[in-house]
This record gives sequence, C-alpha cells and structure tokens, in this order.
Amino acid sequence: MRFVLIDRIVELQRGKSLVAVKNLSLAEEYLADHFPGFPVMPGVLMLEALTQSGAWLIRDLEEFAHSVVVLKQAKTIKYGSFVEPGRQLQLHVDLVAHGERESTLKGVGLIDGQEMVKGRFTLTRYNLREHDPELHATDAAIVPGSATCSSPCARARWVRAR
Repeated sequence: MRFVLIDRIVELQRGKSLVAVKNLSLAEEYLADHFPGFPVMPGVLMLEALTQSGAWLIRDLEEFAHSVVVLKQAKTIKYGSFVEPGRQLQLHVDLVAHGERESTLKGVGLIDGQEMVKGRFTLTRYNLREHDPELHATDAAIVPGSATCSSPCARARWVRAR
C-alpha cells in the first residue's frame, strides 16, 4: 500500500506557499477498514497530506537537494469534520521558518471553506548517504544532479508537471 496523498499541486509560490488537492475516492485501500460501513479519511492521513504538501514546497525551494523530507513534529493539530469519499480536500501550506535541516510550516485542509485539519508542523530533511555511505546510489536515484543518477529523477518529473 502506498500513501501518496496529493493528487495535484494547483499553486506554488516558491519559498512561501503551496496549494494541493486530494480527491478522496472510495477506491482508497484504507477506507475499507476505517470504518466499515462509514468510510472516512483517518485524521493521521489528513496530517500526512499536509506533510506531503509541505515536503513538495521544501523540495522545490531547495531544488531537490535532499532525498528524504519527513515529519519531525506536529503541534496544535486540530480536526474539523469527517472527510468522506467523493470530496476534495484542499491543502494549503505556508512556510513559517526555513533552516539548514528543519522547516516549520503551518497548514490547513479545507472542504468548501470548512477546516478539516489545521496546525503547525516541522519537517526535517537529509540524504540517506549521510547515515550510510552505501546508500549513495539510492540518493542518486532520488536526487537529481548526481553523476550516478541512471533513472528518471524526481526533479525531472516535477519540472515536466509544472
């Protein structure tokens, strides 16, 4: 099971903000279990959708310098109503602070102007080879600009999509 929780990036202000959308379909695997007979998007996946939106904002700002961008901390996360299949969750993230290894963002997920999830979160980033030099080839497959990048790089796909 893969959790790609962004269907499309609709707006990007480099280094400032990003707007993405997630169209929730009954075909999402996790809805079979959450909850049977009353399928709704789990709150933790709403937060993950904000995290993925923030990660794309950071990737664009840093021109894909790091292979891994992950959630480090979530603060003041609040949830509104249920997100049901057939609805589109609009994800708005704003960059609050950007450091060498960490970035703080604030985000909100909306449906028809109603807040479904909102809060502040911190993302951290690194390259796999920093923890294990043998993973250099894996970084090279993810991060563009490496001499050993033999597969289509994420940045190339990103540039084509924009």
